[in-house]
Amino acid sequence: MKRFILAVLLVAPLLLAPMIALAQDVDIEFDEGANFSTFKTFRIVNQTVSAKAPALNNELVKKKIEGEIRKRLTAKGLKEVTAQQDLGVRYNLGANPRTDVTTIPAGRLGRQRRVVRDQYTEGTLIIDLRSRLDQELVWRAIVSEDEKNPAKIEGRLDEMVKKAFDKYPPKK
Repeated sequence: MKRFILAVLLVAPLLLAPMIALAQDVDIEFDEGANFSTFKTFRIVNQTVSAKAPALNNELVKKKIEGEIRKRLTAKGLKEVTAQQDLGVRYNLGANPRTDVTTIPAGRLGRQRRVVRDQYTEGTLIIDLRSRLDQELVWRAIVSEDEKNPAKIEGRLDEMVKKAFDKYPPKK
């Protein structure tokens, strides 16, 4: 029985790691003093893609992100304008290769060690909303996606933007 429990404790993290690694993390920060009901218009003013992978660093990815931002903000009742916007939208997409190393006890009494290396790409999309009047940051979403293939991150960008704007306007 002790061996069974030990085996479960050793194997469970390995089985759960892929599910945890593929989850999207969404963090929201906002200015609690901002009155979000006064923001009626927006304009995308700046974008940066700093990914080395060609699947992420191209004009089509920028168009996809911008289209999804437009869709989500107009669904929230904001109107896109070409000048004198209430909110300036800035975004940044970055992707870096990562390697997690896990050492697992193996063998009798855990004297031998097994090293497991998981390689993946961490894609992070940051969306900032800045007020027109003072250019201060009023809302920020940071969405991270861990994936082995950068092309799969590109395929999930719409979901990343959606999850970010599901939390806009913030509930105080």
